[in-house]
Amino acid sequence: MRVIAGTARGRRLEAPSGSVTRPTSDRVRESVFNALGSLGVIEDSLVADLFAGSGALGIEALSRGARHAVFVEHDRQALTVVRANLASTALADRAEVVPRRVEVWLDECARAGDEATFDVAFCDPPYAFDAWADLLARVPARLVVIESDRPVAVEGWVVTRERRYGTTFVMFAEPSVGRPDRPTSRLAPEAPEAP
Repeated sequence: MRVIAGTARGRRLEAPSGSVTRPTSDRVRESVFNALGSLGVIEDSLVADLFAGSGALGIEALSRGARHAVFVEHDRQALTVVRANLASTALADRAEVVPRRVEVWLDECARAGDEATFDVAFCDPPYAFDAWADLLARVPARLVVIESDRPVAVEGWVVTRERRYGTTFVMFAEPSVGRPDRPTSRLAPEAPEAP
């Protein structure tokens, strides 16, 4: 697993051992970031990498010009790997690693109000995760990138992109209601891609 593009291009990334963490493949990551790049939402952005695992998504965003990334993870081994990957890519100075469960971090964001709004939030939990409704109701982001092994119901959000890569589903969604400073969709909905 490597950083696909940007200042850390080609740098190797470690992944936590075992089956708890499921890193996003290079192919899926490249496709996701090409689409985000076409939207112009990564450069100088504030990014949240939820269920960070190896931190590959947030690190890719930083490599491609994100201003700052917050990595939220509670697994000790994964936290060690995220920190090591940030150090090896020389991106740690623009990153914050939050050693907490995502739901606890979301409570903290709610208390912080507007100060905790992110441009992009990557939501890539373990495939067994089933609390999508609660997660999406609370994520303080202008755009969420959802990765799962199945389509996800996104009540309160507008899906602007949906693709399937083998057994992986990736969706982009923007809030359907909310603050006026949240951008409207700039990508037309797409049909799922065949594996």
